Amino acid sequence: MELFLKAILLGIVEGITEFLPISSTGHLIIINQFIDFTGDFARLFDIVIQLGAILAVIVYFFHELYPFGSQVSVERRRAILTLWQKTIVGVIPAIGIGAVLGSKIKELLFNPTVVAIALFVGGVLLILIERKRKEFTITSLNTLSYSMAVAIGCIQCLAMIPGTSRSAATIIGAMLLGTTRSVAAEFSFFLAIPTMIAASAYALLKGGLHLSLLQWEVLGTGSIVSFLVAWAVIALFMNYIRKHDFQVFGYYRIILAVVLAIYFTVKDSF
Repeated sequence: MELFLKAILLGIVEGITEFLPISSTGHLIIINQFIDFTGDFARLFDIVIQLGAILAVIVYFFHELYPFGSQVSVERRRAILTLWQKTIVGVIPAIGIGAVLGSKIKELLFNPTVVAIALFVGGVLLILIERKRKEFTITSLNTLSYSMAVAIGCIQCLAMIPGTSRSAATIIGAMLLGTTRSVAAEFSFFLAIPTMIAASAYALLKGGLHLSLLQWEVLGTGSIVSFLVAWAVIALFMNYIRKHDFQVFGYYRIILAVVLAIYFTVKDSF
């Protein structure tokens, strides 16, 4: 029962944080420390429950992602397929670098200190970007070029550092390249689909073959919870950014980073 309660808690955290620019991985690492959920299964769990959040993206944006509906015009079908092509091109850098360096990054960087530093730096960047006067040259996904999709995909690789946030990296990168907030957020969501499917599939192939029935049930519980929570969060987030900027997330990251730094400094001194 305790494992299922932890799965529900972590599923809620994953669902809330995955698509906000505040780092789901960083939050999961922190929560894991507090609830004593560590080890190989915990690391696998943190990756695989992202599939639930990804399913929420597919459901929420289904009409923008599915090109073969009977009501979809030829022009619209072409636009959707082009978006998928840009998404696949954009995710190639992350898949390549993740395959080569993923294990070493987890070994060296998955700790609260790195999370706190990355949260702080990302928070400062979000605030600075929002305060800087800028012109948006890309106001729709249709005008996003393939080269820009690759550039955003390369910037997404920074999210391999826990605490950076895949969402924050792609949103910051896209906005620096001239997209509006909504375009940056939507492309971040779409990039997440192949990125997380690939990461989860790799994690399951590497460690999932030896899981017990109980562990599969715990994974399923966390994934279902993350799906339900993420679905609601995506809707709220898209409505939020139509009226507000990202500065509040920057301040949240900085405050959380300072609290974590103080907490773990005091903890390590005892």
